[in-house]
Amino acid sequence: MSIWTDKRGRKHVGVMVNGQRIHRILPEGASAGDAKQLEAELRKAAVASKKPVIPGDPPMTAILGLYMAHAETLRSPETAKFHALRLGPWVERYKASQARQCAAHLTQDMLKHYAPATINRSLGALKKALALAWAQGITPENYGLHVKRIPEHNERQVYLSIEDVGRLTECASEAVAAAIWMALLTGCRRGEIIKMRAEDIHGDTITIHAGNTKTLKTRTIPVISALRPWLRYIPLPLTDEGLKTGFRRAREKAGMAHVHFHDLRHSCASILLAQGTDLFTISRVLGHTSVKTTERYTHLQVDAQRKALDGAFADVAFKPRGVV
Repeated sequence: MSIWTDKRGRKHVGVMVNGQRIHRILPEGASAGDAKQLEAELRKAAVASKKPVIPGDPPMTAILGLYMAHAETLRSPETAKFHALRLGPWVERYKASQARQCAAHLTQDMLKHYAPATINRSLGALKKALALAWAQGITPENYGLHVKRIPEHNERQVYLSIEDVGRLTECASEAVAAAIWMALLTGCRRGEIIKMRAEDIHGDTITIHAGNTKTLKTRTIPVISALRPWLRYIPLPLTDEGLKTGFRRAREKAGMAHVHFHDLRHSCASILLAQGTDLFTISRVLGHTSVKTTERYTHLQVDAQRKALDGAFADVAFKPRGVV
């Protein structure tokens, strides 16, 4: 973040110069225009005095500055910066070569207040910052390789039947019900459904554009007969927040408060598995970049195999000798 405002209302400007972060605080009352002008002058001065970079061991705060500039190129720059800024109290104490110690320290402290998934987002920012420093010749090696994410163990195993989904939609508005059925019948994420437009429907397929997918790859969704009646609701007359609120009301009214919208995507996969669909096909339906991601559902295959075996051999009377 090159320009920001502190709690006292003062404008701050920070830029990177040869791997070192230059930080200036403007006087109270300075405008956003003043801050932008100062930023431009600092960058201009940095270019004019640019010298060969000799790999060294800069402070971690300077390394994090590289990530702030990189965040501007990401899909959600403000979110990325937020996860990086969370590292502040710890990176101030370490240098780049102490990446392992820094990661261990912040992980130990953060576990008291944050979920593992949240901690991993900040660790990911630190890891990327260190990789950028190495790529730019600021450090002699990629210290980011010493930063390891922690296990999350947060995979949900909530799978809805078609009957469950029907009960849920009976408690929802028409638009929310349409979104629910679209999620189940296509395996699409909430954001992908919200961004669907009428022009994306081409006969028997729907195109999910690259900018609207988590993987940043264009995806083609088949239109099945059960989905077709719901296509008239595209585009949905809902914002992302509106769908969240409508879904929350529907699940509470249906007595299914534990259900998340993303569970519909998992339920699509579980229903396909129950019908004997192979993992490769399911990975294509869900838009996974690798079948390995889809393998999280393999336990459902084992459950189905167990039920099939139990049913087939329920009447077998042979037992080991000595067993009554």
